[in-house]
Amino acid sequence: MAGHSVQHTADYRAAFAAAPLPLAVVDREGLVVCANEAFAGLLGADHAELPGRVAADLVDLASDARAWHAYHEVLRGRQAKLRCTRRLKHPDGHSLWTQITVSPLPDERQAPGTVLLAAADISARRDLQARLRHLQMHDPVTRLPNRALFFERLATALEAGAYDDTSTGRVGLCYLDLDGFKAVNDTLGHRVGDRLLAAVAERLTGCADRAAYGRTSAPLVARLGGDEFALLVEDSTGTDQLAELADATLRALQEPFDLSGQRLSLSASIGVVERRAAGTTTTGLMQAADTTLYWAKTDGKARWTLFDPERNAHRMTRQALASSLRPAVERDEFVLDYQPLVGMDDGGLRGVEALVRWDHPQFGLLTPNRFIGLAEEDGSIVQLGRWVLRTACRQARRWQLEHPEREPVFVSVNVAVRQVWDSDLVADVAEILAETGLAPELLQLELTESAVMGSAGRPLQALQALSDMGVRIAIDDFGTGYSNLAYLSRLPVSVLKLDGSFVRGFQYEEGEGHVNPADEVIVEAMVRLAHQLGLTVTAECVETSGQAERLRRIGCDTGQGWLYSRAVAAERISKILTTEGLAAAGA
Repeated sequence: MAGHSVQHTADYRAAFAAAPLPLAVVDREGLVVCANEAFAGLLGADHAELPGRVAADLVDLASDARAWHAYHEVLRGRQAKLRCTRRLKHPDGHSLWTQITVSPLPDERQAPGTVLLAAADISARRDLQARLRHLQMHDPVTRLPNRALFFERLATALEAGAYDDTSTGRVGLCYLDLDGFKAVNDTLGHRVGDRLLAAVAERLTGCADRAAYGRTSAPLVARLGGDEFALLVEDSTGTDQLAELADATLRALQEPFDLSGQRLSLSASIGVVERRAAGTTTTGLMQAADTTLYWAKTDGKARWTLFDPERNAHRMTRQALASSLRPAVERDEFVLDYQPLVGMDDGGLRGVEALVRWDHPQFGLLTPNRFIGLAEEDGSIVQLGRWVLRTACRQARRWQLEHPEREPVFVSVNVAVRQVWDSDLVADVAEILAETGLAPELLQLELTESAVMGSAGRPLQALQALSDMGVRIAIDDFGTGYSNLAYLSRLPVSVLKLDGSFVRGFQYEEGEGHVNPADEVIVEAMVRLAHQLGLTVTAECVETSGQAERLRRIGCDTGQGWLYSRAVAAERISKILTTEGLAAAGA
């Protein structure tokens, strides 16, 4: 019987040595006891030198923490099996993929903890899988990534966590459609059409490669189907980058194509979308791109068009926009920007006007003219107005505390007529000033001329009470209505804001024509009257240094407009206060 057992063991050893599958026996310390020729051949090692070597080093198990832990659990008998895939480097330079299996040896004659390690070469299988995936993910005509791969990459780019501190956290897309491609297919046939698509793909790839110069990666160029292509810019730096890419793409495609002596010309329409990745969905981005491509085509083709949330919002019915307004206030979808109000005499920052924007989840950033009228109609202006007032006062107080060394800036907030009628505005203002610690003289409330000039009863009492509290009252867009100037002297108003239409009449710059003297006379008269009534005057829509100089000479106290700064985020105002100037802060 003993002889039979010895023979049995010898048979096992012979089978082990001759097996085509690379095998090694490993002791509980992780050292190779013995290995077969196939195992030595796989590693390109000398068979005689393998016993005593550290098995984990031979098959690179230590480079993966999870596999390393599982391997030790098997050696200790606490886990039944380990299976993992490792990429090994052969001494001759080539790499090979192996499937590693480690399992306990059932033979009781082996020392406890001894395991069998098998290493199957799966390189050919991996290569086949990679080739199949490449075929599955690439378009056979152009060899570009196809729709499936494009959406996989887009989804990855939009995933939370895909962007870190070193990235911009933004994504851009040029969605492109060839103008008149169907005519080429119909008249010259699909073979010519396919060759044209391949030539277009080549040019788009060239554009992407050139766009990558000096950047970490090139835009992904994909064919989405038919004559539709996409250039995906992961980690984009803003609309300027996308505009440059769209421009370059149009120029590249305008050059005639020479297909075996057949000369063809075509153009393309491109929809351009660029936005922050956080909060953006694949569907939302593609809908915006599709809409923008449609605009490019309807605007005349052979052009690129940038997504415009306002233009898009106009496509919505008033009803649809209105229905989402009240929940939007509750969901905190609004943000404030601040436009500097600048002293005309020295260019210093005196105050800011708070301007509310609706960061609509579907249509992007909407300006007040898109929703304030609707908010007044459905009454949500009261709730929204309270939020704007509280946010603006809190921010003004924060600036004051952050910059105790300088004169504090006031904040100007627009108030709708319905806020005066439908809410206790005086109580709201008093409560918010007390809550935020902002002094009343650092708050200015703006009402339109038509709202103020017709004030009687409750609105007039409210304005008087606010003025008595120390809050400044400003008349916005002054000069556009039928102003009763005598009545103006009896109102608790401290500021007139001249409507931009007056300022636009001052377009004259040196060598560019002549100013209309009538405009200047009218404005000068209004400024003089305001000063006689003890009011200060702010000029809106100041765009040129010529306008600013003329308004300063006439006696305007403050100005606001693109010459000084557009409406900017609170952080930019903080920078202006820190650097003591708009020019220094790059506003």
